[in-house]
Amino acid sequence: MDELILTQPDDWHIHLRDGAALTAVAPHSADVFGRVMAMPNLKPPVTTVSAAQAYRQRILGALPPNTSCIPLLSLYLTESTTVAEVEAAAHSGFIVGFKYYPMGATTHSELGVSDLSRCREVLHAMAKSGLPLQVHGEVTDPAVDVFDREAVFIHRQLIPLLESHPDLRVIFEHITTRAAVEFIQGAGAGVAATITPQHLLYNRNALFQGGLRPHHYCLPVLKREEHRQALLHAVASGHPRFFLGTDSAPHSQSTKEASCGCAGIYSAHAALPLYAEAFESVGALSLLEGFASHFGADFYGLPRNQHRIRLIRQSWTVPPHYPFGSETLIPLRANETLAWKVVQI
Repeated sequence: MDELILTQPDDWHIHLRDGAALTAVAPHSADVFGRVMAMPNLKPPVTTVSAAQAYRQRILGALPPNTSCIPLLSLYLTESTTVAEVEAAAHSGFIVGFKYYPMGATTHSELGVSDLSRCREVLHAMAKSGLPLQVHGEVTDPAVDVFDREAVFIHRQLIPLLESHPDLRVIFEHITTRAAVEFIQGAGAGVAATITPQHLLYNRNALFQGGLRPHHYCLPVLKREEHRQALLHAVASGHPRFFLGTDSAPHSQSTKEASCGCAGIYSAHAALPLYAEAFESVGALSLLEGFASHFGADFYGLPRNQHRIRLIRQSWTVPPHYPFGSETLIPLRANETLAWKVVQI
């Protein structure tokens, strides 16, 4: 198979940043995706409908002229979020979820939730409105090994959450483990998961090949090979509650290559070719369209895109870097050759 004609895909989890950084990275996603779900962990975080509306306008201003890409947003859940804000979000037309960051779990999560029981009324309002909770699924207990934080989260937080709020729709974001795959497979129709290209393509050895590799460091961190294989088998099964979310997270070269480097992998420049590589590795290219273009829209209750894109087998070399405001951004697979390329129909 040397060519795929796909319904235009959506990216259901991406970090677009703001300001000059937003202007630098947004066109990469707009060239491919029909919709992008912009994460709200800015500084300050996007916690209200009015803040989201202003951020959406900045995203629109950063997109190329005549683009068909539509930005969607989630709101950053805090222990101060109100039921009125949930209701306003549900009627906004562009906010389609609330993001739950356990306090201290990842980049700019300082204002995240320390105890979900304090959000009981808000979660009930979300369930009533149909707005899903988008979950960064890791515990922050320092006694838990970093490679076990996702599996522990399932038992400590996710299962009790769904028992307390059985009607709440949940997206388990950027899953990384066999435990998460099995949880989704055994959960009800209201629970889904996004999967990133890096977690399909790499195991934790990639962090240490030839030295410490900061551009392979993300959160949740890469896991053992057995977990990567579980993710590949999940997407190769065609299960409709696993779908595309790149978690593309740009940081400047200087903040990645530092004594305490930032977590995040930038993949938006080559997202679909990277996924194609992963799907081809398990003989599942024919299932890429469902994962990339259908299942996410279906879960969010939105129409599938009408445009189509063309993915061809044509090698190209990823640039060594991209401009990032006044700094430099190192992309995933910098200076390496990819086998698949997106071309416009």
